[in-house]
Amino acid sequence: MSGSKDCGGHHKFPRKNFRRVISCILILLLLILITILLIWAILRPSKPNFTLLDTTVYAFNATTFNFLTSNFQITVRSENSNDDIGIYYDQLDVYATYRNQEITLRTRFPPTYQGHNEVNIWSPIIYGTMVPISPEYSVALGAEQMAGSVFLVIKIDGRLRWKVGTFVTGRYHIHARCPAYITFGEQSDGVLVGENAVKFQFYSRCSVSL
Repeated sequence: MSGSKDCGGHHKFPRKNFRRVISCILILLLLILITILLIWAILRPSKPNFTLLDTTVYAFNATTFNFLTSNFQITVRSENSNDDIGIYYDQLDVYATYRNQEITLRTRFPPTYQGHNEVNIWSPIIYGTMVPISPEYSVALGAEQMAGSVFLVIKIDGRLRWKVGTFVTGRYHIHARCPAYITFGEQSDGVLVGENAVKFQFYSRCSVSL
């Protein structure tokens, strides 16, 4: 009988030890999480700044009713103003819109890591061939082009992660909206580049939301 009691006692000790180990692991994970949250609250990462520097127009043809063909090369500047936080841009897509309607295909930036207080410059090409636009927008676009000025918005949508020391957060959505005025005819303030391209210099600050 004593042998059976001893066996039962031996089984209790491993269970107690197992529970203690699990409790220690959970407490350690909780302390790590609290530490990360405290660091995050103290540092308070700022949103990256985006600026549209210029737009080179290679094609902008709205002569066919309800369709638009366009081709641009834009230069975008991104700045991480945080002192101790890096940014992983896992995905960034850029495209042009007219009155909230997409008029070009989306072009994706290469994945990029941006260190603290670092600046990146991108110069992607965005274009659309015979893109359908609604009839009312087609009329408005034609009228604006005849008047000599068309207002577009260059949009950037994507996902990023923050890096604090060795800790990297989950993904956050990012949206940047950059105004761009394209002028035509006698009112154009662009500079001829080559035979058929016109370059417009901007320093247009983009609104950024996360």
